[in-house]
Amino acid sequence: MTQQVPSTEPELAGVRNFRDVGGLPTVDGRRVRYGVLFRSGHLAHATDEDAEFLGSLGLHTIFDFRNAADQKLEGPDVELPGVRNVNLPLTDPADGAEFWKMVRDGDLDQLRTILADGKAANRMITSYRTIIKERTTEHSQVLHALAEDSVPALMHCAAGKDRAGLSIAVTLLALGVEREAILADYLESNAKHRRYKVHRSSTSASAYSPEVMELLSPLFDARAEYLTAAIETIDGTWGGVDTYLEQGLGIAPETRDRLRARLLD
Repeated sequence: MTQQVPSTEPELAGVRNFRDVGGLPTVDGRRVRYGVLFRSGHLAHATDEDAEFLGSLGLHTIFDFRNAADQKLEGPDVELPGVRNVNLPLTDPADGAEFWKMVRDGDLDQLRTILADGKAANRMITSYRTIIKERTTEHSQVLHALAEDSVPALMHCAAGKDRAGLSIAVTLLALGVEREAILADYLESNAKHRRYKVHRSSTSASAYSPEVMELLSPLFDARAEYLTAAIETIDGTWGGVDTYLEQGLGIAPETRDRLRARLLD
């Protein structure tokens, strides 16, 4: 198993799941450069100290993959002086609005109906497949921006796990990072201090009972089967990563070369 090179991580009070993606190995023996590509959950609750740290990273661009419903729920990102914010929603606000309302508000019987017997995990797998197939324009925009000038960059969604996880994975695939290392980085989102805090409308103990949390866990876990489904969709739809990048995302070989020059040691 490929091990990620450890890096110092700050203790951010209001930002979950932050990390530098530097150190990951490529299949040709290079590594992702430290200090050029970061990932996290949303920045809406960043403290002044968090913002000071984020401001010290020399960021060029923050890619926010949340949709309007996410931003209404959590709030806008903290503004960092001199940093460009690009909002590229990877999901439609109306898609699943009733589902997520049920997750927040539903009682145990309702949650059993929509989540039990593998339904929650299947929903996540379907979502990952759909984002890969239908959000090629957005992923193309990200890779072209990184290749041109948008480095250092931070990618985030709400939890920094699914939409940001997929965009980071697509970027790492374009860089030629080993698939084992891509998966290992993705699974880092399961660490207790990284996980998105589940918010439910009721504050009663029953709203967070063990059975409720078990029903919800597939939605808030980073599971290998989810990312594997996304990569299988790339292989099944386009026949492989190279064709996906060239035909699906319109990434010319010279653009990929610039991307690798900017992000790899």
